Amino acid sequence: MGWKASRLSHSMDLHTMTQSLVTLAEDNMAFFSSQGPGETARRLSSVFAGVREQALGLEPTLGRLLSVAHLFDLDTETPANGYRSLVHTARCCLLHLLHKSRYVASNRRSIFFRTSHNLAELEAYLATLTQLRALAYYAQQLLATNQPGRLFFEGDERITADFLHEYVSLHKGCFYGRCLGFQFTPAIRPFLQTVSIGLVSFGEHYKRNETGLSVTASSLFTGGRFAIDPELRGAEFERIVQNLDVHFWKAFWNITEIQVLSSLANMASATVRVSRVLSLPPTAFEMPLTADPKVTVTISPPLAHTGPGPVLVRLISYDLREGQDSEELSSLVRSEGPRSLELRSRPQQAPRSRRLVVHIHGGGFVAQTSKSHEPYLKSWAQELGAPILSIDYSLAPEAPFPRALEECFYAYCWAVKHCALLGSTGERICLAGDSAGGNLCFTVSLRAAAYGVRVPDGIMAAYPATMLQTTASPSRLLSLMDPLLPLSMLSKCVSAYAGGETEDHCDSDQKALGVMGLVQRDTALLFRDLRLGASSWLNSFLELSGHKSHPNSVPTAEPMRSSVSETALAQPEGPLGMDSLKGLTLHDLSLRGSSETPDTPELSLSAGARGHSTPSAVNFLLRPEGTSEESEAGDELSAKDRVQGVCAAFPEGFQPRRSSHGAKRTTLYSSPIVKNPFMSPLLAPDSMLQTLPPVHIVACALDPMLDDSVMFARRLRSLSQPVTLRVVEDLPHGFLGLAALCRETRQAAALCVERIRLVLNPPGPPV
Repeated sequence: MGWKASRLSHSMDLHTMTQSLVTLAEDNMAFFSSQGPGETARRLSSVFAGVREQALGLEPTLGRLLSVAHLFDLDTETPANGYRSLVHTARCCLLHLLHKSRYVASNRRSIFFRTSHNLAELEAYLATLTQLRALAYYAQQLLATNQPGRLFFEGDERITADFLHEYVSLHKGCFYGRCLGFQFTPAIRPFLQTVSIGLVSFGEHYKRNETGLSVTASSLFTGGRFAIDPELRGAEFERIVQNLDVHFWKAFWNITEIQVLSSLANMASATVRVSRVLSLPPTAFEMPLTADPKVTVTISPPLAHTGPGPVLVRLISYDLREGQDSEELSSLVRSEGPRSLELRSRPQQAPRSRRLVVHIHGGGFVAQTSKSHEPYLKSWAQELGAPILSIDYSLAPEAPFPRALEECFYAYCWAVKHCALLGSTGERICLAGDSAGGNLCFTVSLRAAAYGVRVPDGIMAAYPATMLQTTASPSRLLSLMDPLLPLSMLSKCVSAYAGGETEDHCDSDQKALGVMGLVQRDTALLFRDLRLGASSWLNSFLELSGHKSHPNSVPTAEPMRSSVSETALAQPEGPLGMDSLKGLTLHDLSLRGSSETPDTPELSLSAGARGHSTPSAVNFLLRPEGTSEESEAGDELSAKDRVQGVCAAFPEGFQPRRSSHGAKRTTLYSSPIVKNPFMSPLLAPDSMLQTLPPVHIVACALDPMLDDSVMFARRLRSLSQPVTLRVVEDLPHGFLGLAALCRETRQAAALCVERIRLVLNPPGPPV
């Protein structure tokens, strides 16, 4: 049914679809109303009455959204944005109900008609359609409130707070139970069901803090009662995503790195000659300026929060190439234990490749390592014929911003300087990353330009996060139903990266240690409460003088990986860092950027260090505690405008279902630092964005982060910067990790490889 819905949603007119569904609903409603006073017949009649009502109410709103959606596309060849995605998702639900209504009409008299099963499915999809109607109204309000052509809300932040407060109070369980993944390609749904069962089972063990003696990894994904009761699973999934902290998500995502699961994943991937973890020593070195190679700039080791420490990277190469077995490189190798892949002797080495890929993995800034992404990186190494250096940056909340940026920038510069050791001549270098890694690709390149050193020849970013500010956009509304990127989880990850984890995590630490004991005996995670220190990240942005450091005087610290096999380091407490860009919109930044000098790295890198000294009072999901209704009246918008913007989102007589957990359980931390352009590159001034190399973005149409890609591409296009945007349909965020799952994910992964190849092998000039 899923593939039919996807295809029909493009071929069937919305009005025709709605009228067909209404006709069938009325026919079924009349039939079951005539079957007597039985409870089942009454419920079936009621559910079809509800389907009729919601379909008729939804159609005009979808029509309005679709009529203006083209105004937000990058170009006519790339019809993609959050408005289109919401309409497509609603059509998929309508088509499923249309198919089910036809089935009921054809089989309702049969003795084999499974009344209870069909009733449960119809009720689940009716609940889903009701919530989608609410999202359509929210999108309509965004359309009326946003600036023309803008997908992200940039108006009164108090309206954003009210808007998101209403949004997060919606019931979500219907999307995680029987209707789980209805919007995605059918081949993805069994995987999503396995993940959801594993997540709720994992959540139970996390809550109970059970030991590894009673639980196995397989039991986390067999699920017991959650596997056979989708409604129970949906309710528990909703409770978990709203209530559990970032340490739960870190622990759950890192399950893929335990030896058994990672070995299985690698068995299905390409066989490579080299896959070695290197530890780059925290030693300052010199890099030539691109403007004048005779002049050098000092690249200092990462300093934020914990001081200098080594940076871990993984070198992957399909062939053993010159330099990769050198003594100098071997001295940097870090053992991975029994899984460590050692180089095998070969009669002769392959020559150095002209190309090099520097990869930065995703994981919400809080989880995963290069090992999680190793299966598809091996395939990339084979297909591209180039060595790949994947950076294992330190993870939040133990290492908040800008530690990851510092480490990625240091590793990138090291790779450029020592590319011969990596088996490359470095003639063409591509930065590639997914999700949070895509964000870091952009910011590393911006920092390289600010330092005046070589920027990569191009960037390939898969479903990147370019706007870390918790603000409303049509695609962000999809997080209500996305099992991989629910809104509360997204916000917790951003809060951790921004250094907003101020609560006491002692209990969470013990739970996390217990959970990881379930799946890996050698877990040694020790979580500590962290606060972002203004001095630590400020120093990292101001370290732009040309003074050489003395390598011998730099103390060495352990690398701050907070993965399943590393111990997190304690952080000193300090005040929150502030961002001078906190009051600016995209339009303001464009005007400001035109007057800035892109050749001045001090301006670009220290922009976030100058400005207000008081934290923002804006909580993007809830009103600040103790704030009265009267004090929240907007200065620029009248009370009537605010009512129209939030309270009057729904027409009279319609109310969506509300969450039983309540929005108060989703209180989020908000800091102005998320507007720093090195956290949210979408907010960077024009002068900074103009320093980026050619950018190739591969996004997902059903991804809550889609608008990040669309708006970033539109900003680059407006600056005449070379940029391409390809949007794949019917796949979830994170499809690179699912590359071996089905044909659709393989095609999407191949598209990423094609974009990288455009950077490494640029087409020649026309003859």
